[in-house]
Formats: sequence, structure tokens, C-alpha cells
Amino acid sequence: MTETIRTIESYHAHVYFDGPEARERAAILREAIGARFRVQMGRWRDQPVGPHPMAMYQVAFEKDLFSTLVPWLMLNRQGLTIVVHPNTDRPKDDHLKHALWLGAVLPLDGSMLETSLAALGRAQDEIVPNTAPTLMDI
Repeated sequence: MTETIRTIESYHAHVYFDGPEARERAAILREAIGARFRVQMGRWRDQPVGPHPMAMYQVAFEKDLFSTLVPWLMLNRQGLTIVVHPNTDRPKDDHLKHALWLGAVLPLDGSMLETSLAALGRAQDEIVPNTAPTLMDI
């Protein structure tokens, strides 16, 4: 089956950390992302949540940022593992089949992910971006 990129509504990047030193690097990265990009920063999750096997925070971003944010993350990830996945109607496939990993590939628990949001009468969450990033040197 061939899928079209038009099914991608937005993206998530999940920044993983393990321990105080890695959390500090994740905080530095989080501040840099928020200062440079129009994204929606998720809450700190200091324990595994959902399909994610370790502590992390989420960065939600619109499709048009992919070509600048993802390469920036490649070069500035502070040695942290990051997964970037599309948001389509199929969360399970988005996380398990269509994800891009920066750093180590971690085992995600797909058992709690939905096969189709539309089948459940649900839609993707709207992204509310940071409208005033303070640095523009990407």
C-alpha cells in the first residue's frame, strides 16, 4: 500500500533522557528549541508514559518546520536520543513504522497506540505554537 505525504498533519519529536545529567542536557536543548522555533513544547515526563520507555518531553511542530527543525536537532541533540514521527490518522504506524530516530533506537510499546483515530471518531490535537521565539540563528 502506498501512502501519500498529504496524510501527515504535523510531527512530534520526543526527546528522551535518563538521569540528572541527561535531564540537564535535555533542559538546555528544550530552551534552545523554544527560543528558535515556532513549536508547542510538551510537559516534562520524568517517568515513562504511553508507548515511551523512558523519561521524555514532546515537541509538536507543523509540517513546514520539518526541513529546518529536524536537521537542527541532528546537529544539536546534545547526545540525547530523539524520535521524530509524523501525525496521521494512524498513531500506531506513525510511532512504529514511520519514525525517524536520532541516536539509539528505543523499544516503543505499541500495544496502547490506536490503529486509526477516525475509526474512533477522534481527530489529531491542534498544535499551538510558540509565537515569539527569541533567537533566529538556525
